[in-house]
Amino acid sequence: MNFELRDYRTRIKTKNLVSFRVILHESDLMVLAERDLSSETLALLFSLRKELEDYIARRPEFLTSLTPISQDESAPSLARKMIKAGKLAGTGPMAAVAGAIAQEIGKTLLDQGLTSEIVVENGGDIFLSLKREATVAIWAGKSPLSGKLALRIKKHLMPCGVCTSSGTVGHSLSLGKADAMCVIAKDTAFADAAATALGNLIREEKDFKKLKKALKKLPQILGVVCILGDKLFAAGEAVEFSSLS
Repeated sequence: MNFELRDYRTRIKTKNLVSFRVILHESDLMVLAERDLSSETLALLFSLRKELEDYIARRPEFLTSLTPISQDESAPSLARKMIKAGKLAGTGPMAAVAGAIAQEIGKTLLDQGLTSEIVVENGGDIFLSLKREATVAIWAGKSPLSGKLALRIKKHLMPCGVCTSSGTVGHSLSLGKADAMCVIAKDTAFADAAATALGNLIREEKDFKKLKKALKKLPQILGVVCILGDKLFAAGEAVEFSSLS
């Protein structure tokens, strides 16, 4: 098994929550909950991945398409949510996979009564359900703004997703050059797909105009922050910056 060192995780600060890491193949989760739920999280992750793998075997385009695909009522629940998110954002369903898994695991653990608060981070895509506001740092590779900005996510917005796509950091496919495209939305699967779609638009500063125009067609987005080198674009009612100290 290969382990990837994610330095930003060492800066996660929690109060009255336990942090634990769950890894299965490409999935690498950091979870914050009221107690260590490693075994329960791993079981859920295994089940969700198995459902998706079996569905992909039946419908390969689910894995490979970079554009929306038709809904399939016979698909597993998670796959249907990913297809819906991709259709809303204008991407293939796999653009929503990390956010969808984070949300599904978080909501399931909450629904099972195993914890009353939870954060599930899956490769930079975060499902948040807390009884207090949260501070989420924005990491943007070699940008001088990386790690200097943080979003204050108010309690009334939760549960919600905070998802980040990058054209310069990580393994996810991005056709753009943004160091970070961060999207806040109620649905984490959609936030993930939207971060990919919007990130694809950005290659230079003048593309911020494209971003502004695209946001008018995506009312589900509560907030967006884009970092391109030393340039910053921010919009939306949910965008409120906070100190990292």
